[in-house]
Amino acid sequence: MSHDANASAADAHDKTRDRNWSWLLHSPLLLPLAGLIVVSILMGLASDNFFSVSNIFNVLRQVSIVGILAVGMTFVILTGGIDLSVGAVMALAGTIAAGLMVNMGLPGWVGLLGGLGVGLGLGFFNGALVAWGRMPAIIVTLATMGIARGLGLIYSGGYPISGLPSWIAWFGIGRIGTVPVPVILMFVVYGLAWVLLQRTPFGRHVYAIGGNETAAKLSGVKTQYVKFAVYAISGLTSALAAVILTGRLMSGQPNAGVGFELDAIASVVLGGTAIAGGRGLVLGTLIGAVLLGILNNGLNLVGINPYLQDVIKGFIILLAIYIGREWR
Repeated sequence: MSHDANASAADAHDKTRDRNWSWLLHSPLLLPLAGLIVVSILMGLASDNFFSVSNIFNVLRQVSIVGILAVGMTFVILTGGIDLSVGAVMALAGTIAAGLMVNMGLPGWVGLLGGLGVGLGLGFFNGALVAWGRMPAIIVTLATMGIARGLGLIYSGGYPISGLPSWIAWFGIGRIGTVPVPVILMFVVYGLAWVLLQRTPFGRHVYAIGGNETAAKLSGVKTQYVKFAVYAISGLTSALAAVILTGRLMSGQPNAGVGFELDAIASVVLGGTAIAGGRGLVLGTLIGAVLLGILNNGLNLVGINPYLQDVIKGFIILLAIYIGREWR
């Protein structure tokens, strides 16, 4: 009997292992993870201290802002939408937060809450037009990008707003032990997003809309409310990224975040999320953001022209979309 029990246990273990490998082979994480490993090995060969703890934390700190922006972008893209306004919304949220502290003399925590409110409000604006106005997301968020950027420049007169309370810097350059605060905040945001997408009915509805919006509607999903919510989440994560950027620069920068929407989209796509929606994991977005950060770091180390870097990243995004399409 003991021999039979051991044999059964061994068979169960083998089946579990086979299921795990099968899941990985069909998971959207496979290609991003493989890419991250390959690029990390190449960087490790090029630099002796690449795998040092301090350098790893430095890379994570550098990608924290785009990484948080990419969380909201993941929600939007999973529904089959797009949000081109995240960089401008981040700039406006940071500018308003700084203005409330400096120009109006309000406490720092009030300024930060005001910045978060700006991001959330613009997310509501985008979501309402897409969900109930039935307007194309790319047009709505392109318009909001211009509106947010213009409002930030008008409010600040085109100049940074500095003179913030010293403790604001903690969000951008502070540490808890040896871990940078922006890295901790990024992982907290990803953890919450993972729970929301993988452990709640809302998350299932997000995937359902991206997979087939008509079928989701017929099955009872309130598609308009879900689409409204994902743009609100994107606006909120843009404002959270603004808190880190404002702390890092110790000023509100109305010109900040130019091109960040492209980096956020690149992180999502490199992370294996289908650009048409319905398939992807927020953990993949984290891998994509880190991969993009390592690529940026590597291109800088080898002295690639910054303008050429944009060209290279553009081709990498196209390649990731093509490979992902062929893999599915």
